[in-house]
Amino acid sequence: MSEDKFPGWHGTTILAVRRGGKVVVAGDGQVSVGQTVMKGTARKVRRLTPGGKDVVVGFAGSTADAFTLLERLEKKLEGAPGQLARACVELAKDWRTDKYLRNLEAMLIVTDGRELFVVTGAGDVLEPEHDVAAIGSGGNFALAAARGLMSTDADAEDIARKAMAIAADICVYTNGNLTVETVAG
Repeated sequence: MSEDKFPGWHGTTILAVRRGGKVVVAGDGQVSVGQTVMKGTARKVRRLTPGGKDVVVGFAGSTADAFTLLERLEKKLEGAPGQLARACVELAKDWRTDKYLRNLEAMLIVTDGRELFVVTGAGDVLEPEHDVAAIGSGGNFALAAARGLMSTDADAEDIARKAMAIAADICVYTNGNLTVETVAG
């Protein structure tokens, strides 16, 4: 992300936790430009239902770019019902090779409750280790906190909420106003 074409937008922590037959995706609501909080109630976690099958997506980066990717992902899922991995790989391939798409500034966490992926514009479709994935400016803080909490008896939502609270206490580009979506595997 070059500073000359991107106006210093920061923000977003998206965290996914898989435990007990479900995946919880949590995202904060803060959007910042430089040192200024522009909005504290953004919804960066969305539920898609292509073909009636629930898929939850969390995004970090430019909102317009993320919505473009969500639309493309939904089309890929409609073309390959029940094949989340295939749809994500096809999206990543298009994202990397398409002249228009390759300039998009975003990352996605995608899950159908069984599978969990991080999808990037570099062509990556990553399955996280330890049943936890995180992206965004506070992603590493949330990831570390969630991995530490995985050794407890807490359920997926409790882990996600506690880890996001820790990230919000550490990362100035993350707030505690959460959107939380759960999908069963």
